[in-house]
Amino acid sequence: MGRVLPAELAERLGTDDEPFLLDIRPESDYERGAIDASRNVPVYEDLRGGDESALRQRLDELPNDREVVTVCKMGIVAKRATGVLDEAGYDASTLAGGMSGWNGYERNSLAYRIRSLWWRLRG
Repeated sequence: MGRVLPAELAERLGTDDEPFLLDIRPESDYERGAIDASRNVPVYEDLRGGDESALRQRLDELPNDREVVTVCKMGIVAKRATGVLDEAGYDASTLAGGMSGWNGYERNSLAYRIRSLWWRLRG
């Protein structure tokens, strides 16, 4: 199960290597702010509660010819989604830090820079 750092994702957007961005957050969160080109499949609460069936029922909406990067609030529940996708044969990764990490990246916040260093050190 892989992870993609926000800076790495930013470099890949708009290129031939652009992944499919699967935003699993509730629709209201998605509407308040999302990464351009992401697709909302609001299964966050189901996965958070341990129910993977809602995501499994929607796998046919996902491409299987490119990497799928899962996005949630902080990246924790998205890891569960990535696990489901891995089991189903998808090339899947989690956006490190979720939307919190992405927003920190876009603002170049001190908190993001510290987290980014930590992610790189952890490998």
